[in-house]
Amino acid sequence: MERILLTSESGPESFAAYQNQGGYSAWQRVVGAGDPAAVLTEVTASGLRGRGGAAFPVGRKWQFAVEAPGERKYVVGNGGEDEPGSHKDRLLMENYPHKVLEGLLLACYAIGAGEGYLYVNLHYAPALASLERAIDEATAAGYVGERLFGTDYSVAVHVHRAPTTYVAGEDSAAIENIEGKEALPRQKPPYPATEGLHGMPTAVNNVETLANVAPIVARGGDWYRSIGTADSPGTMLYTMMERVRRPGIYELPFGTPMRHLYEECAGGLDDPRPLRAILPGGPSSGFLGPDGLDLPLDYQAFRDAGSSLGCGVMTFYPEGTGMVEETLRIAQFFAAESCGQCPACQMETQQLVRILQQVQAGKANAAVLGSVDRVIQFARGKGFCSLINMPAPPIQSAVRLFAADFEHHLEHGTCPGQADS
Repeated sequence: MERILLTSESGPESFAAYQNQGGYSAWQRVVGAGDPAAVLTEVTASGLRGRGGAAFPVGRKWQFAVEAPGERKYVVGNGGEDEPGSHKDRLLMENYPHKVLEGLLLACYAIGAGEGYLYVNLHYAPALASLERAIDEATAAGYVGERLFGTDYSVAVHVHRAPTTYVAGEDSAAIENIEGKEALPRQKPPYPATEGLHGMPTAVNNVETLANVAPIVARGGDWYRSIGTADSPGTMLYTMMERVRRPGIYELPFGTPMRHLYEECAGGLDDPRPLRAILPGGPSSGFLGPDGLDLPLDYQAFRDAGSSLGCGVMTFYPEGTGMVEETLRIAQFFAAESCGQCPACQMETQQLVRILQQVQAGKANAAVLGSVDRVIQFARGKGFCSLINMPAPPIQSAVRLFAADFEHHLEHGTCPGQADS
């Protein structure tokens, strides 16, 4: 089974190398033919879904932007990548800037946009340099700029340095920041696809999503659907940087068993103890037990199991890990990253931290732990962005799967196996 390891040692792909592999052929062909609808048709047919975590169908998002009225339209390639433990967007932008850029250009053409933005974490200096060089090279070659390929179509591409706060990676927060404001989420609706940058229709797509677009347009949506599963076509990048023998970023087709990713790619835990728990999609996903290794890497399969693939950050925990402590760390992360705009979000995230701290110290009872569900239910859907919903899956799944840890803390204030205090 094929796998691709993406590393920082790969080095950026040059303009010439990208062209020699067929790069920009799709771009030149569709613009020369004057057929933006062909791009939308193939991307929709491919079933491509967003790789930023939400997995929304890309063709549907673009269709909303096409149909929305507006004298100008925009595309934002989101490379903010503030998900803890994720490195795939950074290395993708560093190593394959032209693939990201061509995807952005094709998205612009598909929705009728004359400007595209690459929104990149300001700490990603090599990625920023790689993208800026790619834009310069494509501009010099006549692939970006005015009246491309003898047509009336013109497009400009800009790089915008993104703040590093967690909510700055949210679609509408990125738009706010590009407009020169603080990177805070907007209340929705309206959604960016209908009213985004400068009040105009805007498609915001993760950079991994955009990197899939040129191959789809070049080879066709049916080709892309031949890879992966019916629910989850294509491939996805998975980040495994901690606690495994072979850390790295691996590309695998959807439908591959997670056991293959864990054992054959990552080499299993770098710890002699057996596997206890999996957090498969970053801090907002639900915990799974070791039997999660038998799941196929597929959006629906993970939803059915009570978790999600998120943006592909995989974390594995050995036996002996204190799951109360791990859950508390996740709750503290969301409390720290809540931007403060929504009182319900602040209340929820801070209250969850207090409950888990009391449990950890043995200063609570089962009734206090039981209030977790009530706090989460009260806050559900009351925020400007999805952060308000994110603590629920990891905390609720941890309480369910690792009940013995929580019960031991309630009684003794320690993890199971530690001396009672």
